[in-house]
Amino acid sequence: MNTIYILWLRQLKRSIRSKSRIIGSLSQPILFLLAMGFGLGPVFQKAGEGNYIQFLTPGIIAMSVLFSAVFSGIDIIWDKQFGFLKETLAAPVSRMEIMIGRTLGGATISIFQGFFVLGISFLIGFKLESISMIFESFIFIFLIAILFTAFGTALASVLDDMHGFQMVMNFLVMPLFFLSGAIFSFSGLPKALEIIAKINPLSYGVDGLRGVLTGVYQFGFLTDFMVLSVITLVLLIVGSYLFSKIEV
Repeated sequence: MNTIYILWLRQLKRSIRSKSRIIGSLSQPILFLLAMGFGLGPVFQKAGEGNYIQFLTPGIIAMSVLFSAVFSGIDIIWDKQFGFLKETLAAPVSRMEIMIGRTLGGATISIFQGFFVLGISFLIGFKLESISMIFESFIFIFLIAILFTAFGTALASVLDDMHGFQMVMNFLVMPLFFLSGAIFSFSGLPKALEIIAKINPLSYGVDGLRGVLTGVYQFGFLTDFMVLSVITLVLLIVGSYLFSKIEV
């Protein structure tokens, strides 16, 4: 446990020092929140769907966590290229502990960013019925952060090129986001897109967040929680296995 704590703290400090990446990962969600929230809000309201800021905010929180978590895998490729990972792997600790420590470090930054976006949303009109909803939202923000940090770690473990990682991530991350129900409802989607959306793990994170923050669920709290928990566990196992096979 001490090893995991040390590695978590090291990864956390490293992520905090990367100010440009933090600012970059925050600017896009805030832009989406402002531009889409106010730009499409009147259209959403005229369609009889209610307040778009209330609908959009949970999806944008999930977006900020997703982007930050997945791109934390870049650190592994960076360490591969410059030899830092070799020093870490040479330490007398298991690779499982190293992977868990790094994953928790990357996920912690993602969680902070998710709550930062939630705080910004209050300034533009997002409202909660109870302060306890903030604490309930931690469940899903935490699961999204761990799931996609583990996913980024797994992918970075089999790739050696930073540009290749970014290309693959852009190819995967944007469809995951747009087909998660973050910015539009599943109702009325073509059947093929609806099926894809329902097998998208982020859909359950967005739905869980929207449910605890606004009381509106697509799948239900238990379904969202169980699906995210199972997929997170699977990706942690896969990520740990792939990380253990890294050759440096």
